[in-house]
Amino acid sequence: MSELTLVVGSKNYSSWSLRPYLALAHTGQPFREVVIALDEPDTAAKIAEYTPSGRVPVLRHGALSIWDSLAICEYLAETFPQAKLWPEDKQARAIARSVVAEMHSSFSNLRQNMTMDIRARKPGKGRAPGVAEDIARIQALWNDCRSRFGQGGPFLFGHFTIADAFYAPVVTRFVTYEVELDAVGQAYRDAVLNLPALKTWTEAALKEPPVKRYL
Repeated sequence: MSELTLVVGSKNYSSWSLRPYLALAHTGQPFREVVIALDEPDTAAKIAEYTPSGRVPVLRHGALSIWDSLAICEYLAETFPQAKLWPEDKQARAIARSVVAEMHSSFSNLRQNMTMDIRARKPGKGRAPGVAEDIARIQALWNDCRSRFGQGGPFLFGHFTIADAFYAPVVTRFVTYEVELDAVGQAYRDAVLNLPALKTWTEAALKEPPVKRYL
C-alpha cells in the first residue's frame, strides 16, 4: 500500500489538523507526519510544497492529495472500513454526519474567541457574545448523542468515530478556558482526553515554541 503522509500545522494551535490526525491514528495504519510551524516567514512556502490551497492539514496517499479535514476523514473511513470511523447503524451514521457537519461549519463565536491553545490556561477568558450559546449547543449535542447512541463505550456513538475526532479540539478548548460542563460533558471530556493519540499530540504540542499571534 502507498505511504500515508499527513501534513499538519503547529500542534498547539491547529484544531483542523488534530481532527484527521486522530482519525488516522485510530485506523492503526502507519503514516509519516510533517509538522509545519504556523505564522513563520516560510510557512506559506512550506505548505505550498504539499498543496496549492495554502492550508493544512493535507493527506497524501501515494499520488493522491486531500486538503480538507472532513474530506480526509471521509477518505480514511472508506479506505479503512475496519476502523469503523462511522457508526454502522444507518440512523446513527446520519446523525454522526450531521453533528460533524455542524462542527465543520458552525460555532464561529467559540472558534474566534476561544482559540485552541493546548498549553495555556485562560479561565474566564473568551466569553464574548454568542460563546455561551455555542457552548450550550455543543453540550446539548453531546447529551443527545450519548443518550441515543452512546451505549457500548464512552464516546458520542459508543466507540470512537469521526464525530469524536471533530469535537476533540473543542474538548481542549474547554480545558484551556475552564468551561463548566454538566456530568455528561465532563465524562465525555475525560474520555477524549484519555485517548492515547490525543495524549501523544498534546505531548508534542507542549514542546513547540509559542506563536506570537496567539499570545
